[in-house]
Amino acid sequence: MTGAGADDDGGIENGALLVRFATAVLGTDAAELTAARTAVAETMGGEALTDTAAVAALFNAIDRVADSTGIPLEEKKAEVTADFRSAIGIDDFAAAAEKGSGA
Repeated sequence: MTGAGADDDGGIENGALLVRFATAVLGTDAAELTAARTAVAETMGGEALTDTAAVAALFNAIDRVADSTGIPLEEKKAEVTADFRSAIGIDDFAAAAEKGSGA
């Protein structure tokens, strides 16, 4: 998460720490993910780390379910993913299904 409020707690106890963890989960810095996990465990406890990781995993799963059911991609996501969707040919899947090719 970047921009205004990224370092804020959002009015939630340990909110900034939770944002740090979520950002690390979505990022590519393994050391930061380890540090964020450690910080959550040390500050909130092991059970909270488990719950936090489970929530992050559920959001990933929910997104995959939504995508697989054909829920339209939000305009902003379409804009930022256009290049790699084109590169891997993912847009062709939807076009094939609409044409009834069974692909």
